[in-house]
Amino acid sequence: MNGYEDNPLHRITHPRSVAFWGASTNFMGMGTIQLSQLLQLGFEGPVYPIHPTETKILGLDAYPAVKDVPGPVDLAVLVLPTRIVPEILEECGEAGIRSAVVVSAGFGEVGPEGKVLQSRIVEIAKKYDICFVGPNCIGVVNPHIKLNTTFFPYETKPGFVGMASQSGSFVTQMFSYLANIGLGFSQGFSVGNEAVTDITDCLEYLGQCPDTRVIGLYIEGIRRGRDFMRVAKEVSKKKPIVAFYVGGSEAGSKAGLSHTGALAGPDSLYDGVFDQCGIIRASSIEELFDFCWVLGTQPLPNGNHIAVLTNSGGPGAAAADAADRCGLKLAELSPVTVTALTKLVPGTASVKNPVDLTFSKNPGDYFGRLPQILLDDPAVAGLFIYCLIPDQRVIMSVISSQTPNDRAADLANEYIRGQCVILESLSEKYGKPVVGASYYSRSELFVRELHDRDFPLLPSPERAVRALGALVRYARTRQALLE
Repeated sequence: MNGYEDNPLHRITHPRSVAFWGASTNFMGMGTIQLSQLLQLGFEGPVYPIHPTETKILGLDAYPAVKDVPGPVDLAVLVLPTRIVPEILEECGEAGIRSAVVVSAGFGEVGPEGKVLQSRIVEIAKKYDICFVGPNCIGVVNPHIKLNTTFFPYETKPGFVGMASQSGSFVTQMFSYLANIGLGFSQGFSVGNEAVTDITDCLEYLGQCPDTRVIGLYIEGIRRGRDFMRVAKEVSKKKPIVAFYVGGSEAGSKAGLSHTGALAGPDSLYDGVFDQCGIIRASSIEELFDFCWVLGTQPLPNGNHIAVLTNSGGPGAAAADAADRCGLKLAELSPVTVTALTKLVPGTASVKNPVDLTFSKNPGDYFGRLPQILLDDPAVAGLFIYCLIPDQRVIMSVISSQTPNDRAADLANEYIRGQCVILESLSEKYGKPVVGASYYSRSELFVRELHDRDFPLLPSPERAVRALGALVRYARTRQALLE
Protein backbone atom coordinates (compact mmCIF):
# COMPACT_ATOMS: atom_id res chain seq x y z
CA MET A 1 0.00 0.00 0.00
CA ASN A 2 2.91 2.36 0.62
CA GLY A 3 3.78 2.51 -3.09
CA TYR A 4 0.20 3.54 -3.82
CA GLU A 5 0.08 6.23 -1.15
CA ASP A 6 3.54 7.49 -2.07
CA ASN A 7 2.56 7.94 -5.72
CA PRO A 8 2.28 11.69 -6.53
CA LEU A 9 -1.15 11.08 -8.07
CA HIS A 10 -2.41 9.92 -4.68
CA ARG A 11 -1.95 13.48 -3.46
CA ILE A 12 -4.14 14.75 -6.31
CA THR A 13 -6.96 12.26 -5.78
CA HIS A 14 -6.88 12.23 -1.96
CA PRO A 15 -6.53 15.89 -0.91
CA ARG A 16 -7.54 16.93 2.57
CA SER A 17 -8.14 20.52 1.42
CA VAL A 18 -8.60 22.33 -1.89
CA ALA A 19 -7.85 25.88 -3.08
CA PHE A 20 -9.89 26.88 -6.12
CA TRP A 21 -9.05 29.61 -8.65
CA GLY A 22 -11.57 30.74 -11.27
CA ALA A 23 -14.88 30.61 -9.41
CA SER A 24 -16.81 33.83 -8.87
CA THR A 25 -20.29 35.25 -8.34
CA ASN A 26 -20.97 34.59 -12.03
CA PHE A 27 -23.02 31.46 -11.51
CA MET A 28 -22.59 30.34 -15.14
CA GLY A 29 -18.81 30.72 -15.19
CA MET A 30 -16.94 27.48 -15.83
CA GLY A 31 -14.91 27.79 -12.63
CA THR A 32 -18.02 28.49 -10.58
CA ILE A 33 -19.77 25.42 -11.96
CA GLN A 34 -16.73 23.24 -11.28
CA LEU A 35 -16.51 24.50 -7.72
CA SER A 36 -20.24 23.84 -7.27
CA GLN A 37 -19.75 20.21 -8.32
CA LEU A 38 -16.99 19.76 -5.75
CA LEU A 39 -19.37 21.07 -3.08
CA GLN A 40 -22.40 19.18 -4.39
CA LEU A 41 -20.71 15.79 -4.12
CA GLY A 42 -19.96 16.64 -0.50
CA PHE A 43 -16.16 16.97 -0.31
CA GLU A 44 -15.51 16.91 3.41
CA GLY A 45 -12.31 18.97 3.66
CA PRO A 46 -11.88 22.75 3.69
CA VAL A 47 -12.39 24.47 0.32
CA TYR A 48 -10.85 27.91 -0.28
CA PRO A 49 -12.01 29.95 -3.28
CA ILE A 50 -9.30 32.41 -4.39
CA HIS A 51 -10.47 35.65 -6.03
CA PRO A 52 -8.88 39.13 -6.14
CA THR A 53 -12.08 41.02 -5.24
CA GLU A 54 -14.89 38.67 -4.18
CA THR A 55 -15.23 37.86 -0.47
CA LYS A 56 -17.99 35.21 -0.71
CA ILE A 57 -18.36 32.58 -3.44
CA LEU A 58 -21.05 29.91 -3.27
CA GLY A 59 -21.38 30.58 0.45
CA LEU A 60 -17.68 30.08 1.15
CA ASP A 61 -15.22 32.69 2.39
CA ALA A 62 -13.02 33.75 -0.52
CA TYR A 63 -9.43 34.96 -0.25
CA PRO A 64 -7.47 37.39 -2.45
CA ALA A 65 -4.40 35.14 -2.67
CA VAL A 66 -3.32 31.71 -1.55
CA LYS A 67 -0.99 33.25 1.03
CA ASP A 68 -4.10 34.58 2.80
CA VAL A 69 -5.72 31.16 3.22
CA PRO A 70 -5.98 30.27 6.94
CA GLY A 71 -5.04 26.60 6.59
CA PRO A 72 -2.78 24.24 4.64
CA VAL A 73 -3.75 23.40 1.05
CA ASP A 74 -3.23 19.96 -0.50
CA LEU A 75 -4.65 20.55 -3.99
CA ALA A 76 -4.88 23.61 -6.24
CA VAL A 77 -7.51 23.72 -9.01
CA LEU A 78 -6.86 26.38 -11.66
CA VAL A 79 -9.66 27.46 -14.02
CA LEU A 80 -7.99 30.66 -15.16
CA PRO A 81 -7.07 32.68 -18.27
CA THR A 82 -4.04 31.04 -19.85
CA ARG A 83 -1.71 34.01 -19.47
CA ILE A 84 -1.87 34.11 -15.67
CA VAL A 85 -1.57 30.36 -15.01
CA PRO A 86 2.28 30.46 -14.70
CA GLU A 87 2.08 33.26 -12.15
CA ILE A 88 -0.54 31.48 -10.04
CA LEU A 89 1.27 28.15 -10.23
CA GLU A 90 4.40 29.92 -8.97
CA GLU A 91 2.40 31.28 -6.03
CA CYS A 92 1.16 27.76 -5.31
CA GLY A 93 4.72 26.49 -5.25
CA GLU A 94 5.81 29.28 -2.90
CA ALA A 95 2.89 28.39 -0.61
CA GLY A 96 4.00 24.76 -0.42
CA ILE A 97 1.22 23.27 -2.55
CA ARG A 98 2.53 20.17 -4.31
CA SER A 99 -0.53 19.04 -6.29
CA ALA A 100 -2.65 20.79 -8.91
CA VAL A 101 -5.26 20.38 -11.60
CA VAL A 102 -4.72 22.86 -14.45
CA VAL A 103 -8.02 23.07 -16.30
CA SER A 104 -7.08 26.10 -18.39
CA ALA A 105 -6.60 25.55 -22.13
CA GLY A 106 -4.51 27.49 -24.66
CA PHE A 107 -1.21 25.72 -24.13
CA GLY A 108 0.62 23.11 -26.21
CA GLU A 109 -2.47 22.24 -28.23
CA VAL A 110 -2.75 25.67 -29.91
CA GLY A 111 0.67 26.37 -31.41
CA PRO A 112 4.14 27.84 -30.69
CA GLU A 113 3.03 30.51 -28.20
CA GLY A 114 1.01 27.97 -26.25
CA LYS A 115 3.93 25.54 -26.23
CA VAL A 116 6.13 28.22 -24.66
CA LEU A 117 3.59 28.77 -21.88
CA GLN A 118 3.31 25.02 -21.34
CA SER A 119 7.09 24.73 -21.04
CA ARG A 120 6.98 27.52 -18.48
CA ILE A 121 4.49 25.78 -16.19
CA VAL A 122 6.46 22.55 -16.49
CA GLU A 123 9.59 24.41 -15.33
CA ILE A 124 7.67 25.85 -12.38
CA ALA A 125 6.34 22.40 -11.48
CA LYS A 126 9.86 20.96 -11.48
CA LYS A 127 11.15 23.88 -9.43
CA TYR A 128 8.62 23.31 -6.64
CA ASP A 129 8.07 19.54 -7.03
CA ILE A 130 4.45 20.06 -8.09
CA CYS A 131 2.61 17.15 -9.68
CA PHE A 132 -0.24 18.43 -11.83
CA VAL A 133 -2.82 17.07 -14.25
CA GLY A 134 -3.41 19.07 -17.44
CA PRO A 135 -3.40 21.67 -18.77
CA ASN A 136 -6.44 21.65 -21.05
CA CYS A 137 -8.20 19.03 -18.95
CA ILE A 138 -11.50 18.80 -17.09
CA GLY A 139 -10.14 17.48 -13.80
CA VAL A 140 -10.23 14.41 -11.62
CA VAL A 141 -12.83 12.46 -9.70
CA ASN A 142 -12.57 10.16 -6.70
CA PRO A 143 -16.10 9.42 -5.53
CA HIS A 144 -14.80 7.24 -2.70
CA ILE A 145 -13.74 10.44 -0.92
CA LYS A 146 -16.44 12.64 -2.55
CA LEU A 147 -13.95 14.50 -4.75
CA ASN A 148 -15.15 15.88 -8.09
CA THR A 149 -13.21 18.78 -9.61
CA THR A 150 -15.00 18.50 -12.96
CA PHE A 151 -17.74 20.46 -14.72
CA PHE A 152 -20.42 17.75 -14.45
CA PRO A 153 -22.30 16.29 -11.48
CA TYR A 154 -21.17 12.85 -10.39
CA GLU A 155 -24.51 11.05 -10.19
CA THR A 156 -23.70 7.42 -9.56
CA LYS A 157 -22.19 5.28 -6.82
CA PRO A 158 -18.47 4.97 -6.13
CA GLY A 159 -17.39 2.12 -8.36
CA PHE A 160 -14.57 -0.13 -9.47
CA VAL A 161 -13.68 1.27 -12.93
CA GLY A 162 -10.50 3.34 -12.96
CA MET A 163 -10.46 5.70 -15.95
CA ALA A 164 -7.70 7.71 -17.60
CA SER A 165 -8.72 9.70 -20.64
CA GLN A 166 -7.19 12.09 -23.13
CA SER A 167 -10.70 13.50 -23.52
CA GLY A 168 -12.46 15.20 -20.65
CA SER A 169 -15.83 14.31 -22.14
CA PHE A 170 -15.16 10.58 -21.92
CA VAL A 171 -14.76 10.92 -18.18
CA THR A 172 -17.31 13.53 -17.19
CA GLN A 173 -20.08 13.00 -19.72
CA MET A 174 -20.03 9.34 -18.77
CA PHE A 175 -21.23 10.07 -15.22
CA SER A 176 -24.89 9.98 -16.27
CA TYR A 177 -24.32 7.09 -18.68
CA LEU A 178 -22.73 4.99 -15.94
CA ALA A 179 -25.53 5.86 -13.54
CA ASN A 180 -28.03 4.43 -16.03
CA ILE A 181 -26.29 1.04 -15.95
CA GLY A 182 -25.37 1.02 -12.27
CA LEU A 183 -21.62 1.46 -12.77
CA GLY A 184 -19.26 3.97 -11.20
CA PHE A 185 -15.67 5.15 -11.24
CA SER A 186 -13.14 4.26 -8.58
CA GLN A 187 -11.03 7.19 -9.74
CA GLY A 188 -10.99 9.08 -13.01
CA PHE A 189 -8.44 11.33 -14.72
CA SER A 190 -8.82 13.75 -17.58
CA VAL A 191 -5.15 14.17 -18.53
CA GLY A 192 -5.46 16.90 -21.18
CA ASN A 193 -2.11 17.85 -22.71
CA GLU A 194 -0.14 15.55 -20.36
CA ALA A 195 2.47 18.21 -19.66
CA VAL A 196 3.58 16.53 -16.41
CA THR A 197 1.22 13.62 -15.82
CA ASP A 198 0.46 11.36 -18.76
CA ILE A 199 -1.74 8.36 -19.35
CA THR A 200 1.12 5.99 -18.50
CA ASP A 201 1.44 7.58 -15.05
CA CYS A 202 -2.30 7.16 -14.52
CA LEU A 203 -2.18 3.54 -15.66
CA GLU A 204 0.60 2.74 -13.20
CA TYR A 205 -1.26 4.48 -10.38
CA LEU A 206 -4.62 2.82 -11.10
CA GLY A 207 -2.82 -0.51 -11.21
CA GLN A 208 -1.94 0.11 -7.55
CA CYS A 209 -5.36 1.47 -6.52
CA PRO A 210 -7.21 -0.93 -4.17
CA ASP A 211 -10.62 0.40 -5.25
CA THR A 212 -9.92 -0.27 -8.95
CA ARG A 213 -10.72 -3.71 -10.37
CA VAL A 214 -10.49 -2.82 -14.07
CA ILE A 215 -8.90 0.10 -15.94
CA GLY A 216 -10.39 1.95 -18.90
CA LEU A 217 -8.27 4.11 -21.23
CA TYR A 218 -9.32 6.58 -23.90
CA ILE A 219 -6.24 7.12 -26.08
CA GLU A 220 -5.48 9.51 -28.94
CA GLY A 221 -1.73 8.95 -28.84
CA ILE A 222 0.96 7.56 -26.52
CA ARG A 223 4.06 9.66 -25.96
CA ARG A 224 6.22 7.29 -23.94
CA GLY A 225 5.71 4.07 -25.87
CA ARG A 226 8.30 1.89 -24.15
CA ASP A 227 7.28 3.02 -20.66
CA PHE A 228 3.62 2.50 -21.51
CA MET A 229 4.26 -1.06 -22.67
CA ARG A 230 6.37 -1.88 -19.62
CA VAL A 231 3.73 -0.57 -17.22
CA ALA A 232 0.82 -2.11 -19.11
CA LYS A 233 2.42 -5.57 -19.12
CA GLU A 234 2.87 -5.45 -15.34
CA VAL A 235 -0.58 -4.07 -14.62
CA SER A 236 -2.28 -6.59 -16.96
CA LYS A 237 -0.93 -9.42 -14.86
CA LYS A 238 -3.04 -8.13 -11.95
CA LYS A 239 -5.92 -6.21 -13.50
CA PRO A 240 -7.61 -6.06 -16.89
CA ILE A 241 -7.06 -2.97 -19.06
CA VAL A 242 -9.53 -1.94 -21.75
CA ALA A 243 -8.56 0.73 -24.29
CA PHE A 244 -10.55 2.73 -26.81
CA TYR A 245 -8.04 4.13 -29.30
CA VAL A 246 -8.88 6.75 -31.91
CA GLY A 247 -6.31 8.21 -34.27
CA GLY A 248 -5.58 5.23 -36.47
CA SER A 249 -7.23 6.93 -39.43
CA GLU A 250 -5.99 10.14 -41.07
CA ALA A 251 -9.04 12.06 -39.87
CA GLY A 252 -8.75 10.72 -36.33
CA SER A 253 -5.04 11.55 -36.21
CA LYS A 254 -5.67 15.17 -37.22
CA ALA A 255 -8.49 15.51 -34.68
CA GLY A 256 -6.30 14.19 -31.86
CA LEU A 257 -3.47 16.56 -32.74
CA SER A 258 -5.74 19.59 -32.55
CA HIS A 259 -7.49 18.27 -29.43
CA THR A 260 -4.56 17.58 -27.07
CA GLY A 261 -1.51 17.71 -29.32
CA ALA A 262 -1.28 13.90 -29.26
CA LEU A 263 0.63 12.12 -32.00
CA ALA A 264 -1.27 9.08 -33.22
CA GLY A 265 -0.12 5.97 -35.07
CA PRO A 266 -1.80 3.51 -37.43
CA ASP A 267 -4.35 1.05 -36.10
CA SER A 268 -2.11 -1.91 -36.88
CA LEU A 269 0.65 -0.48 -34.66
CA TYR A 270 -1.68 0.01 -31.71
CA ASP A 271 -3.24 -3.42 -32.22
CA GLY A 272 0.25 -4.87 -31.89
CA VAL A 273 1.06 -2.83 -28.79
CA PHE A 274 -2.19 -3.78 -27.11
CA ASP A 275 -1.77 -7.47 -27.94
CA GLN A 276 1.74 -7.55 -26.51
CA CYS A 277 0.63 -5.82 -23.32
CA GLY A 278 -2.52 -7.80 -22.65
CA ILE A 279 -4.77 -4.80 -23.28
CA ILE A 280 -8.27 -5.47 -24.61
CA ARG A 281 -9.22 -3.05 -27.38
CA ALA A 282 -12.78 -1.69 -27.55
CA SER A 283 -14.32 -0.31 -30.71
CA SER A 284 -16.42 2.38 -29.02
CA ILE A 285 -16.79 4.13 -25.69
CA GLU A 286 -19.94 2.07 -25.01
CA GLU A 287 -18.00 -1.12 -25.68
CA LEU A 288 -15.21 0.06 -23.40
CA PHE A 289 -17.62 0.23 -20.47
CA ASP A 290 -19.36 -3.01 -21.48
CA PHE A 291 -16.00 -4.75 -21.33
CA CYS A 292 -15.03 -3.05 -18.07
CA TRP A 293 -18.34 -4.12 -16.54
CA VAL A 294 -17.81 -7.80 -17.28
CA LEU A 295 -14.04 -7.83 -16.70
CA GLY A 296 -14.49 -6.10 -13.35
CA THR A 297 -17.17 -8.42 -12.01
CA GLN A 298 -16.72 -11.92 -13.42
CA PRO A 299 -14.22 -14.73 -12.78
CA LEU A 300 -11.87 -15.65 -15.61
CA PRO A 301 -13.06 -18.58 -17.74
CA ASN A 302 -10.95 -21.65 -18.44
CA GLY A 303 -11.91 -21.79 -22.11
CA ASN A 304 -14.00 -20.25 -24.85
CA HIS A 305 -16.98 -22.61 -24.90
CA ILE A 306 -20.16 -21.05 -23.57
CA ALA A 307 -23.79 -21.97 -23.04
CA VAL A 308 -26.69 -19.76 -24.09
CA LEU A 309 -29.94 -19.87 -22.10
CA THR A 310 -32.96 -18.05 -23.44
CA ASN A 311 -36.74 -18.07 -23.29
CA SER A 312 -37.01 -16.27 -26.62
CA GLY A 313 -35.65 -17.56 -29.91
CA GLY A 314 -34.49 -14.29 -31.45
CA PRO A 315 -32.21 -13.16 -28.60
CA GLY A 316 -30.77 -16.66 -28.37
CA ALA A 317 -29.94 -16.69 -32.08
CA ALA A 318 -28.42 -13.21 -31.82
CA ALA A 319 -26.25 -14.36 -28.91
CA ALA A 320 -25.09 -17.45 -30.80
CA ASP A 321 -24.22 -15.37 -33.86
CA ALA A 322 -22.31 -12.84 -31.74
CA ALA A 323 -20.41 -15.67 -30.06
CA ASP A 324 -19.23 -17.03 -33.38
CA ARG A 325 -18.14 -13.59 -34.55
CA CYS A 326 -16.00 -12.88 -31.48
CA GLY A 327 -14.19 -16.21 -31.22
CA LEU A 328 -16.46 -18.01 -28.78
CA LYS A 329 -17.85 -21.48 -29.34
CA LEU A 330 -21.16 -22.96 -28.23
CA ALA A 331 -20.36 -25.82 -25.86
CA GLU A 332 -21.59 -29.31 -26.77
CA LEU A 333 -23.69 -30.26 -23.76
CA SER A 334 -23.10 -33.65 -22.18
CA PRO A 335 -25.82 -36.33 -22.19
CA VAL A 336 -26.13 -35.88 -18.41
CA THR A 337 -26.83 -32.19 -18.90
CA VAL A 338 -29.33 -32.78 -21.69
CA THR A 339 -31.22 -35.34 -19.59
CA ALA A 340 -31.37 -33.02 -16.58
CA LEU A 341 -32.61 -30.13 -18.74
CA THR A 342 -35.25 -32.26 -20.46
CA LYS A 343 -36.91 -33.05 -17.14
CA LEU A 344 -37.47 -29.34 -16.44
CA VAL A 345 -38.47 -27.85 -19.78
CA PRO A 346 -41.62 -28.14 -21.91
CA GLY A 347 -41.66 -30.58 -24.79
CA THR A 348 -41.49 -27.73 -27.28
CA ALA A 349 -38.19 -26.46 -25.86
CA SER A 350 -34.79 -27.01 -27.43
CA VAL A 351 -32.17 -28.48 -25.13
CA LYS A 352 -29.43 -28.07 -27.66
CA ASN A 353 -27.14 -25.12 -27.19
CA PRO A 354 -28.66 -22.45 -27.27
CA VAL A 355 -31.13 -23.82 -24.73
CA ASP A 356 -34.40 -22.17 -25.79
CA LEU A 357 -37.41 -22.68 -23.53
CA THR A 358 -40.00 -20.46 -25.30
CA PHE A 359 -41.97 -20.74 -22.05
CA SER A 360 -41.27 -22.30 -18.66
CA LYS A 361 -42.97 -25.09 -16.72
CA ASN A 362 -41.76 -23.42 -13.55
CA PRO A 363 -40.52 -19.83 -14.07
CA GLY A 364 -38.42 -20.09 -10.92
CA ASP A 365 -36.22 -22.70 -12.61
CA TYR A 366 -35.09 -20.24 -15.28
CA PHE A 367 -32.72 -18.31 -13.00
CA GLY A 368 -32.07 -21.21 -10.63
CA ARG A 369 -31.96 -24.88 -11.60
CA LEU A 370 -31.48 -24.47 -15.36
CA PRO A 371 -28.36 -22.25 -15.25
CA GLN A 372 -26.99 -24.43 -12.46
CA ILE A 373 -27.32 -27.53 -14.62
CA LEU A 374 -25.52 -25.75 -17.48
CA LEU A 375 -22.73 -24.44 -15.26
CA ASP A 376 -22.25 -27.92 -13.77
CA ASP A 377 -21.31 -29.20 -17.24
CA PRO A 378 -17.48 -29.37 -17.53
CA ALA A 379 -17.73 -28.39 -21.21
CA VAL A 380 -19.28 -25.02 -20.30
CA ALA A 381 -16.74 -22.29 -19.48
CA GLY A 382 -19.26 -19.46 -19.22
CA LEU A 383 -22.95 -18.66 -19.54
CA PHE A 384 -25.01 -16.04 -21.31
CA ILE A 385 -28.59 -15.75 -20.11
CA TYR A 386 -31.32 -13.68 -21.69
CA CYS A 387 -33.03 -12.00 -18.77
CA LEU A 388 -36.73 -11.61 -19.37
CA ILE A 389 -38.90 -11.62 -16.26
CA PRO A 390 -42.64 -10.94 -16.06
CA ASP A 391 -43.54 -7.31 -15.46
CA GLN A 392 -43.95 -6.43 -11.78
CA ARG A 393 -47.58 -5.49 -12.44
CA VAL A 394 -48.23 -8.88 -14.04
CA ILE A 395 -46.83 -10.68 -11.01
CA MET A 396 -48.95 -8.51 -8.72
CA SER A 397 -52.04 -9.31 -10.77
CA VAL A 398 -51.42 -13.05 -10.57
CA ILE A 399 -50.80 -12.88 -6.81
CA SER A 400 -53.95 -10.82 -6.24
CA SER A 401 -56.10 -13.17 -8.30
CA GLN A 402 -54.97 -16.19 -6.31
CA THR A 403 -54.70 -14.68 -2.84
CA PRO A 404 -56.45 -11.30 -2.57
CA ASN A 405 -54.53 -9.15 -0.12
CA ASP A 406 -52.91 -5.75 0.18
CA ARG A 407 -49.39 -7.25 0.11
CA ALA A 408 -49.37 -8.11 -3.60
CA ALA A 409 -46.79 -5.43 -4.39
CA ASP A 410 -44.52 -6.52 -1.54
CA LEU A 411 -44.78 -10.17 -2.53
CA ALA A 412 -44.04 -9.36 -6.17
CA ASN A 413 -40.97 -7.37 -5.14
CA GLU A 414 -39.81 -10.18 -2.86
CA TYR A 415 -40.11 -12.65 -5.72
CA ILE A 416 -38.15 -10.41 -8.11
CA ARG A 417 -35.42 -9.74 -5.56
CA GLY A 418 -35.16 -13.44 -4.81
CA GLN A 419 -34.61 -14.22 -8.48
CA CYS A 420 -31.90 -11.54 -8.60
CA VAL A 421 -30.12 -13.03 -5.59
CA ILE A 422 -30.07 -16.46 -7.25
CA LEU A 423 -28.78 -15.09 -10.57
CA GLU A 424 -26.15 -12.85 -9.00
CA SER A 425 -24.73 -15.72 -6.92
CA LEU A 426 -24.12 -18.11 -9.82
CA SER A 427 -20.68 -16.91 -10.91
CA GLU A 428 -19.28 -17.03 -7.40
CA LYS A 429 -20.81 -20.44 -6.70
CA TYR A 430 -19.46 -22.05 -9.88
CA GLY A 431 -16.35 -19.96 -10.52
CA LYS A 432 -17.52 -19.33 -14.08
CA PRO A 433 -18.59 -16.06 -15.69
CA VAL A 434 -22.31 -15.38 -16.09
CA VAL A 435 -23.44 -12.45 -18.24
CA GLY A 436 -27.00 -11.34 -18.96
CA ALA A 437 -28.89 -9.06 -21.30
CA SER A 438 -32.19 -7.25 -21.12
CA TYR A 439 -33.84 -4.58 -23.20
CA TYR A 440 -35.45 -3.14 -20.09
CA SER A 441 -33.99 -0.15 -18.16
CA ARG A 442 -33.37 0.73 -14.53
CA SER A 443 -36.99 1.82 -14.22
CA GLU A 444 -37.68 -1.92 -13.72
CA LEU A 445 -36.94 -3.33 -10.27
CA PHE A 446 -35.37 -6.48 -11.74
CA VAL A 447 -32.82 -4.48 -13.73
CA ARG A 448 -32.12 -2.07 -10.90
CA GLU A 449 -31.53 -4.87 -8.42
CA LEU A 450 -29.09 -6.68 -10.71
CA HIS A 451 -27.20 -3.48 -11.52
CA ASP A 452 -26.86 -2.61 -7.86
CA ARG A 453 -25.50 -6.08 -7.17
CA ASP A 454 -22.81 -5.52 -9.85
CA PHE A 455 -24.30 -8.21 -12.07
CA PRO A 456 -23.43 -7.38 -15.70
CA LEU A 457 -26.85 -7.02 -17.34
CA LEU A 458 -26.09 -5.43 -20.70
CA PRO A 459 -28.56 -3.76 -23.10
CA SER A 460 -28.50 -6.46 -25.80
CA PRO A 461 -27.41 -10.09 -26.32
CA GLU A 462 -24.80 -9.02 -28.87
CA ARG A 463 -23.12 -6.58 -26.50
CA ALA A 464 -23.22 -9.03 -23.62
CA VAL A 465 -21.64 -11.84 -25.62
CA ARG A 466 -18.94 -9.56 -27.06
CA ALA A 467 -18.07 -8.55 -23.50
CA LEU A 468 -17.89 -12.23 -22.54
CA GLY A 469 -15.53 -12.67 -25.51
CA ALA A 470 -13.35 -9.86 -24.14
CA LEU A 471 -13.16 -11.72 -20.82
CA VAL A 472 -12.01 -14.87 -22.63
CA ARG A 473 -9.35 -12.91 -24.54
CA TYR A 474 -8.04 -11.33 -21.35
CA ALA A 475 -7.85 -14.72 -19.62
CA ARG A 476 -5.65 -15.98 -22.47
CA THR A 477 -3.39 -12.94 -22.67
CA ARG A 478 -2.97 -12.75 -18.91
CA GLN A 479 -1.92 -16.38 -18.78
CA ALA A 480 0.60 -15.75 -21.57
CA LEU A 481 2.06 -12.77 -19.65
CA LEU A 482 2.40 -14.83 -16.49
CA GLU A 483 4.18 -17.74 -18.19
